[in-house]
Parts: sequence; C-alpha cells; structure tokens
Amino acid sequence: MCVVCGCGEETLVEQDHDHEHGHAHTHAHGDVDHAHSHNLIEFGAGPAGVAVAGLSEARTIRIERDILSKNNIFAAANRARLCSTGTFALNIVSSPGSGKTSLLVRTITDLKERWPIAVIEGDQQTSRDAERIRATGAQAVQLNTGKGCHLDAHMVGHAIDQLSLAQGGLLFIENVGNLVCPAAFDLGEAHKVVVLSVTEGEDKPLKYPDMFAAADLMLLNKSDLLPHLEFDVAECIAAALRVNPRIQILTVSARTGEGMAALYAWIGAHAPREPCHV
Repeated sequence: MCVVCGCGEETLVEQDHDHEHGHAHTHAHGDVDHAHSHNLIEFGAGPAGVAVAGLSEARTIRIERDILSKNNIFAAANRARLCSTGTFALNIVSSPGSGKTSLLVRTITDLKERWPIAVIEGDQQTSRDAERIRATGAQAVQLNTGKGCHLDAHMVGHAIDQLSLAQGGLLFIENVGNLVCPAAFDLGEAHKVVVLSVTEGEDKPLKYPDMFAAADLMLLNKSDLLPHLEFDVAECIAAALRVNPRIQILTVSARTGEGMAALYAWIGAHAPREPCHV
C-alpha cells in the first residue's frame, strides 16, 4: 500500500493542458469539495513524512483504510460523471515498458472513426506519452505524479474536467507503470485491463497477484517477439487464471496487429449502449 511505499505523502501533480486557465476555482467530487490552481495541483493522499517503521500495525491499517475510503468517494463521483455521458472508461495498468502507449496509439488509430476517444496519461515525469496520443488526433491530458507511483480518483477527476467527453465515447486511463499500488485504487473505471509483455516472464501474475486479481482483462502484448524468446504462453495463462479464474486473456501485438480485432470486439461487447445512472 501507499503508506508503505511512500507515495501517500503529498504529491504535486502537474497537468498538461491544451488550453490555459489563469484562475483558481472550487468544484465538488462526490461529497468532497476542494480548491486548486489548474497549473499546479497539490494532492494530499496521506500523512506527509510518516515513517512506516514507527507505526503500529493497527495504525497502518487505519491509514490505508482512510486513504482508500477517501479515494472511493472520488471514484464514485467519477463513475457517475462517466455514466451520465455513456463513456466507457478502461484503467490500463502494467509494469513500465509493457507497451501500453503503443497499444493505445494503435487502438485509437483503428477505432477513432467508430468512437470518440479521450485519454488520461499518468507518468511520474514528462508529457511524452500524451504527445504521442495527441498525434493520433485524440484528446489527452497528462498527469505527472512526481514521486507518486499511481493515479488516484482525485487526480482523474481533475483530468476529466479538462476533457470534452462526447456521448458514448471511450476513455482510456493509462496508469503509471507499476504492478503494485494501482491495483488497490478505483478510478471510476468500468474495468481494469492489465498489460503483460512477453519479455517480462511467465510468473508475473504469481509475483503480483493483486493486480491480476483486480483486472477483468489481460493483454499478453508483444507477441511478435515470441519467436525470439523463451516464453511459455500456456504457463503464463495458467498463472493468471490461478490468481483470477474469471480473467479474460488476449494475446496481442501493437506492431503487427495480431489479436487487436479481438480486443476491439471485447470493447464493443462491454461498452454501454446508452448513458447509465448510478
């Protein structure tokens, strides 16, 4: 949890906008009001400067519960906003270098005539991935978490403010590369999608079970590299199903397009047909 890894401290999140806001204002997510400046947004997710070694187990658990409880309020507000426009949101999670952004670029290029698409990009630093997304013509908001190792629902709510969500569109939230903390944080998405590259090893689902247990879909990416690797696809799939028997698994390649049609079919089957109410 974040109280353990340190990212529960106050984090400065820099939002990269397509337009300027020279004012500060207040708006509500769920039952929580907060004020911010659009150019630099400060998020406090937990006790600043706390040393975990000095905390009792009970206090650590209470802090973790408080963090998740506050996050879930924001997540519920995000989900209500997305439902009101029939926006289908996917939280894309993985370790660094799995190919999340390349998958998104390919997906947007192939689907932008079918659906309006927006993207929230999460990284510790730089706006490089958002720039790659914008080059496809899709809207993108960059969230820089600084020392933070994941996105939370509060940050995502601010990013949604910067997007013009069309009715019945898709929203891809590319989380910070990390197979630990993002598993615990609901962002208001419809599904978590975990991306695993074939260069990472078959045992990743067993080493990081919480992430694979939280996901509804696993994309086994970079399948074009399989002829050059000693990677046992069957063993990897068995490991994922051992952790999460309900997880669906697709083998894909953003470079060659293998399996992408199956991914698009999955999106089409799960996307809402009309706005919902929560």
